[in-house]
Amino acid sequence: MGEQVFSNENTGVIVVDVQADFTELKSGTLAVPGTDVQYLEAVETATRQILQQGLPVYFTQDWHPADHVSFFTNNPGTEPLQVIEVDRRPQVMWPPHCVQNTSGAEILVAAPGPTKRVRKGMDPKFDSYSGFADDGGRKTEMDNLLRQDGIKNLIIYGLATDYCVKATAIDAVDAGYKVTVIEGLSKGVAPETTAQALEDMKAKGIIVKADLDV
Repeated sequence: MGEQVFSNENTGVIVVDVQADFTELKSGTLAVPGTDVQYLEAVETATRQILQQGLPVYFTQDWHPADHVSFFTNNPGTEPLQVIEVDRRPQVMWPPHCVQNTSGAEILVAAPGPTKRVRKGMDPKFDSYSGFADDGGRKTEMDNLLRQDGIKNLIIYGLATDYCVKATAIDAVDAGYKVTVIEGLSKGVAPETTAQALEDMKAKGIIVKADLDV
């Protein structure tokens, strides 16, 4: 990251789900490819620099109960990554991950400064990719926090590009924010879905940058 200074006082940063279970570094149950020590160091360095420049940072945190609907172990006869129908909606079967009060749910970015944490995925009946609301439409506190802080522009990065980063960014646009996604500080689950996610975000007017100083 370069020394670009973000002077816009209405800008905030959302760091999406950089948690142990999503990383290869911690041998996570749902590790995203490329989430090694170099990736974590890049995210932490960027986040620290952002805080030094005075921008507020909001961490999203998957925080699932053990009986969450998305866990294949809670749906007998299913396999990881299988898509089934739950209450007439498609549901991906994931390995158990980011279970409340486990080490796998830990946010791995150590960034001293004015950070806030928004937990999601706590309703056992609904998945929650977006930091703004779950699949059942129940809102998190994200939008209220951002509005209280006077945020109008958002920089978003984290895990995974093709799921929670995409969902958070699109919901942010729909809520009226101007959004920039940092591709270089995000990693996707699969190349095809990641490429599609980037196109989907651009189609929504989201700016996609390779890095913070581009």
